[in-house]
Formats: sequence, structure tokens, C-alpha cells
Amino acid sequence: MNVYFACSITGGREFEAVYQAIVGALAEEGHEVLTAHLAESGVGEVEAVVHPGEVYARDTAWIRACDVLVAEVSTPSHGVGYEIGFALGAGKPVLAVYREGIKVSKMLTGNPDSNLTVTPYRTSGEAVRIVREFLERNAVGQAGRE
Repeated sequence: MNVYFACSITGGREFEAVYQAIVGALAEEGHEVLTAHLAESGVGEVEAVVHPGEVYARDTAWIRACDVLVAEVSTPSHGVGYEIGFALGAGKPVLAVYREGIKVSKMLTGNPDSNLTVTPYRTSGEAVRIVREFLERNAVGQAGRE
């Protein structure tokens, strides 16, 4: 399955270990994570030199090409919010996970779109489990689209 992984880059990297756990588990299971580099340490410096127009064109193309979008939304990010909205507009299933106890925008938690799942987690292991279950549920839908 092609997965677009979204996470905060410029807004803060407090949850980088969770990003890495999610992306690592997806890669181990054979999924293609189009944005795996976003979980890596130092990604802010790498992405800082890419022109904004290039980022937009690249990332929206990846979202169009993905089967699902998985976002870690514990750290507020304009980019992640935009990517989620773009993916939903394109009819993609979206999972937004966040650390339990953190306030998440009501634009996400109140969104009734049937393609959006918003779920808290307590540990990185639980976040990985939630992502796996989401992919299993959406793999059934993918089989019907192929």
C-alpha cells in the first residue's frame, strides 16, 4: 500500500520518536511510505532548501498517488492540516493520531467525513497498532478498487 505520512516539520519535533516508530513499522511490513524522510532527524534542514513551489507540487502529487494518508497531529502544523484537507478532498482515507491529553483542533475532531479517523494514543507502540488496524480496514477497500 502507498502511504503518505504527514507530521510536523517546522512546528516542532517533540514526537519525532513516534514518527520514526510509525514509519519504521510501515516499511518493515512492506508498505511504500512516500514521505518516509519526514520522520528522519534533521529533515527540517533538508526541507528548508527546497523551494515552496516544489514542496507543494511534490507533496500534492504524492497525496494523489497514495492509497491512504496517515498523520501524527500532536504538534499543530499548517502543512499537515492542509495535507489532511487535500487528501479528504481527493477521497483518500485519512488517519490522524495524536498523543492522548493533547488538544487537537476541532476542525479535525469535529469533522464528520467518513474517510477521516481521529484517534488518540498513549505510547508509540499503541500508535503503531492503531495505524496497522487502519491499514487493515482500508486494505479491504483497496482490493475492490484495483
